[in-house]
Amino acid sequence: MEIKKQSSYFRKNVDKMTGYIPGEQPQDGLYIKLNTNENPYAPSPKVIAALKGEIDERLRLYPDPVSTSTRKKVAEVFGTKPERVMVGNGSDDLLTIIIRSFVSKDDKVVYPYPTYLLYKTLAEIQNAKECIIDFCEDYSLPDEILVKGAAVTFICNPNSPSGTMIPVEKISEIAGKIDGIIVVDEAYADFADDNCLRLVDKHPNLIVLRTLSKSYSLAGMRLGFAVAQKELINGMMKVKDSYNVDRLSAASAVAALDDQETFRQNVSRITKTRERLTSSLTELGFFVYPSQTNFVMIKCKDSYETGEIYRKLKERKILVRYIGQPRLDDCLRITIGTDKEIDTLLKELADIQLVLLNQNS
Repeated sequence: MEIKKQSSYFRKNVDKMTGYIPGEQPQDGLYIKLNTNENPYAPSPKVIAALKGEIDERLRLYPDPVSTSTRKKVAEVFGTKPERVMVGNGSDDLLTIIIRSFVSKDDKVVYPYPTYLLYKTLAEIQNAKECIIDFCEDYSLPDEILVKGAAVTFICNPNSPSGTMIPVEKISEIAGKIDGIIVVDEAYADFADDNCLRLVDKHPNLIVLRTLSKSYSLAGMRLGFAVAQKELINGMMKVKDSYNVDRLSAASAVAALDDQETFRQNVSRITKTRERLTSSLTELGFFVYPSQTNFVMIKCKDSYETGEIYRKLKERKILVRYIGQPRLDDCLRITIGTDKEIDTLLKELADIQLVLLNQNS
């Protein structure tokens, strides 16, 4: 008997997905990379020393399955308890654990739009019902974010790609009104004026996520952590991969967190450059959304101009993020680089504007 082959072996919802598309990562080293929100400064020297100290015969052994040393260091630095901390292979790993822990097929997953694109991907993988709530024009949250019966509500704060911030009091109000889990993704909180960590004591349904990729310059090591009340952490521990954080990542995290002076210096440099970049972009005629992150989002005249600026910058070996989706097709997101990189960007932007002006005259 001839067995008829299936047209696809994937679940129907996976077949329909586009999947998350990361920003470009050229490998030739010839570009000024201002498209993926990496830190332009090196990590703490303590990180390099810690990694060298871990590269020995112990690599044959499995790492600590619950990353005890990292959890203790996170608790020490951020004023919480180790049992309220869970560590992941970047905060994306923790987002996956959360969706697997709390969301079944057809459960409601709520998030505002536009925001971090991975929330959509995770909801699609889980075959959940997406409840997408448009941000207000100023990127404040409308009352519609309170969706009855929602299993999980994701709020990226400060938001990506806009860089804007929802007041902590508003987040607390939302957490107190919804029945399900609220996840506050604070990947950029170290560049902001406030954060939601203190709300964990108040709300048993709140999970705060952080990453060491941005402010601690460890994007290549993939280390994130969640802070929530003990009951939530214990439940999510059942779902995570057995050894989801390797020995080297754990060691680098402890070392980075142990060097708060380097961390503060780098954050200060980035926020100062952000202020200068915002002012300069405004002078060039762009609308710049108020940012509390290590990037800014600018609004151009129209989608054609936006695409042209993106392409012409790329021709000049400068990468910025052009998302090109509704509400974002006239916007570019620009990572805060070094002062030298930002000087080059501004010079090239001014030149491109002149070229476009001459084309249209």
